[in-house]
Amino acid sequence: MPLDYDFELRLAVFAHVAALRDKGDGLVRASDLNNGIMFQGSRVPIWNQQKGIFRPAVLRQPGAALTVQTSFKSPYDDRFTAEDDRLAYKYRGHDPYQADNIALRRAMELRRPILYLIGVQPGIYQPVFPVYVMADDPANLTFYLMADAEGRDIVAASEEDPAASAPLKAYRTGIVKTRLHQQRFRYLVLKAYQTQCSMCRLRHGSLLDAAHILPDRDERGKPEVPNGLALCKIHHSAYDSGILGIDPDYRIHLRHDILEEVDGPMLQHGLQEMHDHTIHVPRTKSHRPNPDYLAERFDRFQAA
Repeated sequence: MPLDYDFELRLAVFAHVAALRDKGDGLVRASDLNNGIMFQGSRVPIWNQQKGIFRPAVLRQPGAALTVQTSFKSPYDDRFTAEDDRLAYKYRGHDPYQADNIALRRAMELRRPILYLIGVQPGIYQPVFPVYVMADDPANLTFYLMADAEGRDIVAASEEDPAASAPLKAYRTGIVKTRLHQQRFRYLVLKAYQTQCSMCRLRHGSLLDAAHILPDRDERGKPEVPNGLALCKIHHSAYDSGILGIDPDYRIHLRHDILEEVDGPMLQHGLQEMHDHTIHVPRTKSHRPNPDYLAERFDRFQAA
């Protein structure tokens, strides 16, 4: 198979997945990915939901993998370390010469861009592309990947010195890591709170956020449910701007000047009437807000 077929297929797959992503608010469904893509008169599969590393039969030569995927249940957050500009991807099994590992290594050798599908909800994936395999670490059974900017000429990129685009890839990979954390965090928090604002009980998912209690920049501010609150956009903004605070007993406190202010119905019903009420918390105790985190955040609210 001529090499240009390989590049053309990758371009077609990226364009197809971009269209699915744009229709799905940045995410793609497994059911849509399973349809594959029509390419040069034939239907070509673009992934295998049961396999982490995938190379369709039409790419037997030159043999580079097309797609890698991480399921929602995989502990990928543990491998997205802040000090590393790369994404770690574990080998399939323990044999460096297993066929799928060879295919992903081949993508590195030929500098072929791949599609990375990362599960952020069951059956829902964040697509990242183009992604390049930058290093192979057999001792730790791990490949290291970096994302590149969309829209770049992937054929030209395969011929350039990888070091030349390393800063761009590091920047892009950092954005990807942040977005993936946010997507997964939002899903887990909203699920724990049964898709309702913990203050006003609003149930419109599109108007809800997963708010951090301790911020990302805090080393304890991990994207985990006990560090989160499901809040509608108004109450999220009020919480982050110090208009209201939540004490370790889950009680809501409004700033004194806000309580005394006279304004329209939103202020009265949406904020002032929340004062001295308790927030709704998840039924599962391990999902409830960490009281130490709430206390620390509440101390800052009182000191402001």
